Amino acid sequence: MTNPSVLNISKIGSPWVTPDPFLFCVHHEDAYPKGNAQLGPDASLAGRNLGQDFAGKDGWRMYHGRTVPGFPAHPHRGFETVTIVRNGYIDHADSLGAAARFGAGDVQWLTAGQGVVHSEMFPLLKLREPNPLELFQIWLNLPKRSKLAQPYFTMLWAEDIPREDIADAEGAISEVIYIAGSPTATALERPQHPPPDSWASDPAADLAIWTIKMSAGARWTLPAASSRHPRRTLYLFKGDTVVIAGQPIPVQSAVEVAAGQSVELVNGTVPSELLMLQGRPIGEPVAQHGPFVMNTEQELRQAYADYHRTHFGGWPWPDEAPVHGTGRGRGRFARHADGRVESRPDARVE
Repeated sequence: MTNPSVLNISKIGSPWVTPDPFLFCVHHEDAYPKGNAQLGPDASLAGRNLGQDFAGKDGWRMYHGRTVPGFPAHPHRGFETVTIVRNGYIDHADSLGAAARFGAGDVQWLTAGQGVVHSEMFPLLKLREPNPLELFQIWLNLPKRSKLAQPYFTMLWAEDIPREDIADAEGAISEVIYIAGSPTATALERPQHPPPDSWASDPAADLAIWTIKMSAGARWTLPAASSRHPRRTLYLFKGDTVVIAGQPIPVQSAVEVAAGQSVELVNGTVPSELLMLQGRPIGEPVAQHGPFVMNTEQELRQAYADYHRTHFGGWPWPDEAPVHGTGRGRGRFARHADGRVESRPDARVE
């Protein structure tokens, strides 16, 4: 018997496969040790392929970093990155002159548009205890009309992102965090502001990015989307089993569900966590090569030519992997390209 609410079930791979308008999602989880004076790992780096360390030795990776883990300066054009930091910190720097240190629930939303170079380093701020890191980075496509929009950098701070704790009849809690899109205008009294040229800024796109955390045995009904047009996928990435619309779903599964109807989720005996991605497809050709996402192969060739000619404005930082000082007591901050500075409080780490 077919289930009209569950359209497709697949195993989560690496990276996670996502439907239009999303390009893909990566889930980084690293058990970094305590930090050293340079904000790198206080551990031997012997045996690692520095500059290309993705092996996961000892439960963590240096990625493209050599002293501090992370991703030194690299270009993008034609899409957006949405970076959700669940644990740990990121030091951001870019060719616009913008910089930030953010983490512990913060979200950075970057429209690459016509072209930006940025770095994403993972400073290990704690000297006396481990520095676990967990984050999602979601690549969200831009429609043709916005492929060459002006780059735009914005922060969604954790304390400003709408969230709800929803209790079922037995008192079990489901926590829902609304990074983009919300089920009702309550948006829970805190407005969401995706970048102006984002597909998410078009109300007809019905775009939503939610994280869902269900306690053991919790029941929660995922409300219907505001229209029947978007595609909606639930990624069960932690836990054991969740029953979705009456169908048991094992952990590490991606489940596409019908967006136009509500769907009941019943968690198993251990806490579970899901990521929901939803949006109306852009429905345009996608030509992708490395860090560039355009509509045609000719546009890709032009993107590479433009980057080699202009470096998308150049790199205003002293090296390709900048971190924002060793001030471990410094709060989270963002310095925008126009000079505006946001400062947020943070617990001290030593």
